[in-house]
Amino acid sequence: MLATWTPDQELNKVRLRSGADMKRKLTWYDLVALGVGGMLGVGVFVTTGPVARKTSGPSVFISYIIAAVSALLSSLCYTEFSVDVPVAGGAFSYLRVTFGEFVGYFAGANILMEYVLSNAAVSRSFTEYLSCAFGRNDPNSWRIHAHGLMQGYNMLDFPAVALIIVLTICLCHSTKESSMLNLIMTAFHVVFFGFIIIAGFCNGKVENLVKPGGIAPYGVRGILDGAAIVYFSYIGYDTVSTMAEEIKNPSKTLPLGIVGSVLIVSALYCLMALSLCLLLPYNMIPEGASFSAVFELMGWKWASNVVGVGASLGIVASLLVAMLGQARYLCVIGRARLVPSWFAKVHPTTGTPLNATIVLGK
Repeated sequence: MLATWTPDQELNKVRLRSGADMKRKLTWYDLVALGVGGMLGVGVFVTTGPVARKTSGPSVFISYIIAAVSALLSSLCYTEFSVDVPVAGGAFSYLRVTFGEFVGYFAGANILMEYVLSNAAVSRSFTEYLSCAFGRNDPNSWRIHAHGLMQGYNMLDFPAVALIIVLTICLCHSTKESSMLNLIMTAFHVVFFGFIIIAGFCNGKVENLVKPGGIAPYGVRGILDGAAIVYFSYIGYDTVSTMAEEIKNPSKTLPLGIVGSVLIVSALYCLMALSLCLLLPYNMIPEGASFSAVFELMGWKWASNVVGVGASLGIVASLLVAMLGQARYLCVIGRARLVPSWFAKVHPTTGTPLNATIVLGK
């Protein structure tokens, strides 16, 4: 339980258990795009609306600032570790080298569970925004009601399942091609972000930030509780550290990728949250598909469809990055033989952890 490994052993002896090496094809801009793509789709489109309405009120943008500071400090730690131990295991490998097998496994298993559960939640949000993009107001319009199942678990989401299958196939094929797909989707997604921010600042009202109840209707406690919830949005930066075995010149590329993506996303998150609260009073913001619904309430039906398309792209990008990271966590846990070593195998042709990717995709 307390056995530790040296960085040299992790880089050489343990990595050989995968049978083949992952291919080093990624550059610094691939990492920045992966970090931005991994974080953007989750935070704004899934957590902002509910947090603004129930937890923080208009001060949700302050919650994002607090969460951003915390994420930045954490990302600096990841940067230092990833340069010293450039392997695909992320936090699992860093803790295993420092504190031993048990602590590493405990953290790795929790992170893996976080990825799997958050991917399930985000893939269901994809269906909601995709239906908005096609002009459907009911978020359950593309889901199938299963009679006999418990309320809350009886809406079967086949579009989300289909999306996960398609992304799993892409990730099995090639990491570089998956990264290029993410880069394209993220570029379009940032353009949509710019549209929403400009629309919010040009058409919103400052009075919506203070009515009703002031800028912080739930007090300091609400702001801090909101920060704890929206921190969920920043999990993408640790995914970047799991790409350490697949990038060129890790010592220079990793700091740029991790810290750069956190700074870019933090700025976008704060501006997006602020624009949402400028458009409507916090107590009128819908909890589901918040941004699309807000534009629809304003009478901008076309803008609601545009936001639905942009959000769908962002959610696909964030899912792609999260699934990329979770497979590498499971692969390295398999190398440590804390789960069956079959999960550690890297395909010699594609250079991807094929077994781990397929199992987690299922």
